[in-house]
Amino acid sequence: RMGSATSLSSAVISSRLQELVKLFRERTEKVKEKLIDSDITSDEESPVPSPAAAPLPAPEGELEGDKPSGDDHYCEMLCCTFKRRPWLDRLKSYKFPSSIDPLTNLMYVLWLFFVVMAWNWNCWLIPVRWAFPYQTAANIHYWLLVDYLCDLIYLLDILIFQTRLQFVQGGDIITDKKAMKENYMRSQRFKMDVLCLLPLDFFYFKVGVNPLLRFPRCLKYMAFFEFNSRLEAILTKAYIYRVIRTTAYLLYSLHVNSCLYYWASAYEGLGSTTWVYDGEGNSYIRCYYWAVKTLITIGGLPDPKTLFEIVFQLLNYFTGVFAFSVMIGQMRDVVGAATAGQTYYRSCMDSTIKYMNFYKIPRAVQHRVKTWYEYTWHSQGMLDESELLVQLPDKMRLDIAIDVNYNIVSKVALFQGCDRQMIFDMLKRLRSVVYLPNDYVCKKGEIGREMYIIQAGQVQVLGGPDGKSVLVTLKAGSVFGEISLLAAGGGNRRTANVVAHGFTNLFILEKKDLNEILVHYPESQKLLRKKAKKMLKSNNKPKDEKGGPGDPLIIPPKADTPKLLRAALAATGRTGGKGAMGRLRWRLRELRAMQE
Repeated sequence: RMGSATSLSSAVISSRLQELVKLFRERTEKVKEKLIDSDITSDEESPVPSPAAAPLPAPEGELEGDKPSGDDHYCEMLCCTFKRRPWLDRLKSYKFPSSIDPLTNLMYVLWLFFVVMAWNWNCWLIPVRWAFPYQTAANIHYWLLVDYLCDLIYLLDILIFQTRLQFVQGGDIITDKKAMKENYMRSQRFKMDVLCLLPLDFFYFKVGVNPLLRFPRCLKYMAFFEFNSRLEAILTKAYIYRVIRTTAYLLYSLHVNSCLYYWASAYEGLGSTTWVYDGEGNSYIRCYYWAVKTLITIGGLPDPKTLFEIVFQLLNYFTGVFAFSVMIGQMRDVVGAATAGQTYYRSCMDSTIKYMNFYKIPRAVQHRVKTWYEYTWHSQGMLDESELLVQLPDKMRLDIAIDVNYNIVSKVALFQGCDRQMIFDMLKRLRSVVYLPNDYVCKKGEIGREMYIIQAGQVQVLGGPDGKSVLVTLKAGSVFGEISLLAAGGGNRRTANVVAHGFTNLFILEKKDLNEILVHYPESQKLLRKKAKKMLKSNNKPKDEKGGPGDPLIIPPKADTPKLLRAALAATGRTGGKGAMGRLRWRLRELRAMQE
């Protein structure tokens, strides 16, 4: 009876296996046919298109493949077909935003650049056209064309951009169109913008095209200062732009002085005295040269003859001394702000060197201290990151820590499975420390109070009889010292020597900081304790327990049950088989339990 039951079960299993193999073979053939011939569709019947939706036949002489597809963006012009660029479609479908964030919108910064260019045209060219004979009847229409183009930019700034700027009221960002418009019309900016567009050009019909009538266009200075603020916020080296701007201030003061000198010379009469401009050479360059010598008080100028010339020269000297001192002071502030970090670094290093010389520290130690200062400064741009982050709110410090350190910490195997918020709290407690080549990070037998995560560089774990053999080299993203940090009851001593191999940046997490964090995350605390015990047992396990590669195993590992066999057993189980099949399934479960 047992033999017949066994033969019956084997026959059922073999027949089921044959059916499964046949099904898999048919499925494989269908997939292969689909890959070879893409026209073959699924077994489901495709819907039949209606006669109205049937495509029209192509005209004679025109191949179907020659027809441009809609995705290629073709357009017809005259008798040719051109490929249309996709950015034109995007430009046509672009919708101007209903509100603009003036602090983060780069499009607004670009628009301010054009407004500032129009403002600079008026500030620089109005004095030139008023003083020098460069505006004539032959070229007046070119001057007026650029003038009214600048006026159009001013007008668009008032009507389109300024009325869409968001603002903060009571802590809320206001984006309502009516509220933004009313806020702009109540501001001082609106009054100055309207004043700078006074239509004094109508006096051209009475007094002629006088550039001084366009002087109110220079009152749009608020846009210039706003552009400076927005541009400095997005530049990585804003001090370069500050130096250029301060130099432009000096050049503009010299430019205005040269225009006034030519006007004074024309008022007195060109070449009438030795002090005025004699009318030879390039008038603007010669007058600019005179303005530079006057404002910077170089000397070597001809003495003024008339009362008008004496008063003009005195005012020039007073203005030159004042303006030049202001420019020098502002340039000093700009350069000082740009090199403030470097100055702090040099002062700290000089103080440390003075301290070491006072206590007669050995030269080798002094050299390593200097090397640490230089490498830390050049690699981080600062000596202590905490001094920079302590000024920020807690949320911003967390955001910066996530961007800088999360990719490294999240890959540490020790913290896999821990609460994500616990990782965030831990990121704020990490300290970055730089170790020089051959520096001991920790020594065997020391009391462990920190855990180390390698940010950059490598460290070597030393051991052996002499304690100098390299056991393993750890790279960026590795963690060590975690056993001493997590273990309790005498297990917090270092188990090996760790030496920095080259310059190494490490994150340090202290034990007291981790304990303060784990108080709020009991599940993560249990997980870390469990991992620490497992690591401690593996480190304390004798070597002969591990077994060599040739040691026989008491219970050899069983291979996984084939998937086809499991499917066949499941199929026979659904038929309600008992007896031999039941014992077979029980045996299979027992083998699986032993394997686990």
